[in-house]
Amino acid sequence: QVQLVESGGGLVQPGGSLRLSCAASGISFRLYNMAWYRQAPGKQRELVARIFSGGAWHYADFVKGRFIISRDNANNTVYLQMDSLGPDDPAVYFCHARGANHVYWGRGTQVTVSS
Repeated sequence: QVQLVESGGGLVQPGGSLRLSCAASGISFRLYNMAWYRQAPGKQRELVARIFSGGAWHYADFVKGRFIISRDNANNTVYLQMDSLGPDDPAVYFCHARGANHVYWGRGTQVTVSS
């Protein structure tokens, strides 16, 4: 059974930081392209960052150097380090795994930015 379990969300003050984690099981993690998406209330789900199986990465324009995606193939985990969080960043953040023939989603973790 495939599972993607996100953690690390929570409440942070404007300008603060969070580190999200996504632990994967049931897949050959190193072969999968991993990504973080987010969805705010009333908005469409959007890509935040992607890290490919080979290690290359891609970021959405709105990240503007504030976030870093990384992966640990030994522990089947992908991370999203988020700094300088602002009013446009609150959302549910979802982990996404794409392989040759399958796509999987996690259940999401809530990120709230408030003083």
